[in-house]
Amino acid sequence: MDQIIVTGNGALNGEIPIAGAKNACLTLMPATLLTDQPLTLTNAPRLSDIRTMTELLRSLGAEVASLQDGTVLALSSHDLTSQRAEYDIVRKMRASILVLGPLLARYGHAEVSLPGGCAIGARPVDLHLRALEAMGAELDLREGYVNAKAPSGGLRGAVIDFPIVSVGATENALLAATLARGTTVLKNAAREPEIVDLAECLRRMGARIEGETTGTITIEGVDALHGATHPVVTDRIELGTYMLAPAICGGEVECLGGRIDLLGAFCEKLDEAGVSVEQTNRGIKVARKNGRIKAVDVKTEPFPGFPTDLQAQMMALMCTAEGTSVLEETIFENRFMHAPELARMGARIEVHGGHATVTGVSKLKGAPVMATDLRASVSLILAGLAAEGETIVSRVYHLDRGYEHVVRKLRGVGAKIERVKEGEAAHG
Repeated sequence: MDQIIVTGNGALNGEIPIAGAKNACLTLMPATLLTDQPLTLTNAPRLSDIRTMTELLRSLGAEVASLQDGTVLALSSHDLTSQRAEYDIVRKMRASILVLGPLLARYGHAEVSLPGGCAIGARPVDLHLRALEAMGAELDLREGYVNAKAPSGGLRGAVIDFPIVSVGATENALLAATLARGTTVLKNAAREPEIVDLAECLRRMGARIEGETTGTITIEGVDALHGATHPVVTDRIELGTYMLAPAICGGEVECLGGRIDLLGAFCEKLDEAGVSVEQTNRGIKVARKNGRIKAVDVKTEPFPGFPTDLQAQMMALMCTAEGTSVLEETIFENRFMHAPELARMGARIEVHGGHATVTGVSKLKGAPVMATDLRASVSLILAGLAAEGETIVSRVYHLDRGYEHVVRKLRGVGAKIERVKEGEAAHG
């Protein structure tokens, strides 16, 4: 098992390239199931979750080739051999459920295991299933699998009003609706950049979609989609994570490929805390303004609000801020599991239900800590960058699901960080 060892080493300076979005790419890859023509995705991130989705698509008979050091994915589903997504693959990653809509839309039937993923709350798939049922699907849940059948003649258009905003359910319904008969309207739909990116890709494939930035998406079903080439949007969560590095440590870092419009609410909070955020022609330049970071309150919300996937990293920043901040988590329950680990480093955090109160301390101290999920793991690394002494982060396999080359990227701006096998001494 690998560990990451971080030694607080002062200010960070330089450039960090930002990869394509994991959550966008995982949504785009199942779009290949909607057509028998090739789909090519550029700017793909090189992550274990992408490899898991590749494994899943190949198990269905799709062809997936990783080109140009993994940054280009060439996909083809011209000759699928199965419409059953097996538990052994699906359990590894929640996004696996996104093959359900495309398989049902194109083939009229699908069997998909209920998914796994990070242990950050229940995250049920009932909204996915309700949306497909509204389009005429007959669903039967047995032995841990969703057995789905479309009516004769295929899925049909419907008005689907989501009771709460759900990114995954919006994506599954959007994918399925492209081949449904008639018009589908998704109300209270998610508006995340990954949804916009999916709509743009599907339009390139011949889909008729409008309104993906508004919360009401209208899809006119077509008989067939064709192949396309599409660049994956910048990963706004990786972007926000690395923007926090100079905020925590001092210095100035330019995040290449970054766009403020992907993280408007987050950038506003950084400005409020005393962090300079500047759009450049190459990305986003970030620097701490003057003195100690100021405490700010944060409430996670669906886009365009503050992203839940940046809450843990923002908590790391607030640990050494001047004053007291309250972080409210409204998207997932059980998403403060990083708080006790930060407390091991000297942070003062009190958690009550969906609220965490953080009273800033002058300095964190390095300690052995354990990652509990993907975003928690990187929050501990950020905290370690600003702590006195050595921080050892265990269970970093979570990290590989969402961040490529973390050690290389942070070293490139001056961080003292090493990945080692458990029990080995750090070096270099």
